[in-house]
Amino acid sequence: MSELSALALICSLKPSPAPSSTELLAGQVLAQLETHGVSGSKIRVVDHDVKPGVEGDMGDGDEWPAIRDAIRKADILVVATPTWVGHMSSVAQRVLERLDAELSETDDQGRPAMVGKVAVTAVVGNEDGAHKITADLFQGLNDIGFTIPAQGGTYWNGEAMQGTDYNDLDETPEPVATTTATVARNAAHLAAQLRSAQYPPY
Repeated sequence: MSELSALALICSLKPSPAPSSTELLAGQVLAQLETHGVSGSKIRVVDHDVKPGVEGDMGDGDEWPAIRDAIRKADILVVATPTWVGHMSSVAQRVLERLDAELSETDDQGRPAMVGKVAVTAVVGNEDGAHKITADLFQGLNDIGFTIPAQGGTYWNGEAMQGTDYNDLDETPEPVATTTATVARNAAHLAAQLRSAQYPPY
């Protein structure tokens, strides 16, 4: 069997090479996954021309098809987003909207294309909202067909009404590091189980 792989979609509003707290936390998830034998890669979505819509390819220079192909090749999807005015970024929302197309794509046994893949989340922000964002992402990803592991989300919220970002910290807070390690451990375990025992045919 080939090794498991993970793809992190960085839904920051900042294009590369701007420093990104979202990318930092996503990278920490990938690093933890690597300790369980899962290879990882990442895409900063805002660096690509992802058109609005709910089709797999919206044409006219749409760069989502290449991202979609990378998602299809991965066993684990990490969706990482900042918190803006209490919600996930508009980039993360667009990712969910584009993933909606996968509901109409099925394998030869009638299962939606993303069934059998694992999804986890990473949320950062110097304002409240991480629990609500995690819940919204879980719901959307589960509807699309991804399987969410136990304790499948990690996050950091800064102190209310201040301006410190996650990548401003001198070190990762222990609760965040512990949670991130748990997310990776459970995701790797679940992905291995689904690789060896796929869901039954529809």
